[in-house]
Amino acid sequence: MPATFVLLWSTGFIGAKFGLPYAEPFTLLFYRMLLTLMCLGLLALALRARWSGSWRQAGHLAVTGLLVHGAYLGGVFTAINAGMPAGLTALVVGLQPLITGVLAVLVLKETVSGRVWTGLLLGLAGVVLVLAEKLAPGSGNLFEGFPLWAVFAAVASLFGISMGTLYQKRFCGGTDLISGAFIQYCAAATAFGILSFSIETRQVHWTPELIFALGWLVLVLSLGAISLLLALIRRGASAQVASLFYLVTPVTALEAWLLFDERLGLIAVAGTAVAVAGVYLVITPGRAGRASS
Repeated sequence: MPATFVLLWSTGFIGAKFGLPYAEPFTLLFYRMLLTLMCLGLLALALRARWSGSWRQAGHLAVTGLLVHGAYLGGVFTAINAGMPAGLTALVVGLQPLITGVLAVLVLKETVSGRVWTGLLLGLAGVVLVLAEKLAPGSGNLFEGFPLWAVFAAVASLFGISMGTLYQKRFCGGTDLISGAFIQYCAAATAFGILSFSIETRQVHWTPELIFALGWLVLVLSLGAISLLLALIRRGASAQVASLFYLVTPVTALEAWLLFDERLGLIAVAGTAVAVAGVYLVITPGRAGRASS
């Protein structure tokens, strides 16, 4: 089950690549949020979810939704839409446990071991190696195949999910999962709707590929992967999930190679291995629960 969860989670980047040729990023995400809300609403009715009566708590959930779903998904989809390889995007976002560890020190005043700092340095070094291979010297563009701002979009996604993780840990503990997720997705849907109507044409080509991508992103990612994670936690396997999380990056890179012929050179492969080793140092026993929960 933990390996299945990691496999499903890694396909989120692939689903984005499948759907983005047929819809702009914020428009695609807006539809994804609406469909997810419909499913969550039905689940809430069927399971009689408990709703918080506090507007303050609802506000905290909305902020978490804007960070974890809004900034994270918005950054990922924007970067991939700009031409940034799905494997590289997954690598940048995969540094989330490292950044969360640093933010935990700065915000929550938690102590971090030398092992974690070593992991942070390794992770950053790995990303630098992968980006270095993508440099296109002598051309009008810094990177081959995608603009510099795509990297910033991926970094914004990284910090969004990292800060959202800490915010949820601090302010949203004990909230009913389904009702809490519904409020979070409502906030994200509102943000994506505003962005879609403000800066995009909202043209959608309803191809079988787009319908498949949307169905996969909603049912498998937004609902299935999260449900599987809960099942694992209830079975006491959360530590296993944490220890396997570092596999998301290489699994995504493998999927991108098989499906989209995204190739990594020797330097990029070495950089990915270094980054994975860095994340592994952070999420293995000692910091696993705090860094990746």
